[in-house]
Amino acid sequence: MGATDDEDWLSIDEAAAVAHLSRSSLAQLRYRGGGPTYYRLSGKTILYRRSQLIAWMDGCAHDRTGHPLTAQQF
Repeated sequence: MGATDDEDWLSIDEAAAVAHLSRSSLAQLRYRGGGPTYYRLSGKTILYRRSQLIAWMDGCAHDRTGHPLTAQQF
């Protein structure tokens, strides 16, 4: 049984492409917190799970400046 797209593990470059962010933006989110969940497998190996990245992006939804949407609104 193969993994579905939502269960895919993404490298930093792949996660950055999906989220339309730069590598450095993801690095800042890892450092400051508040970004998508990530997995540090070793000192240099960081992975993201596609489903968690998408969920984080969904959590950033706004319908106007300063007015975030709740999960029930979209």
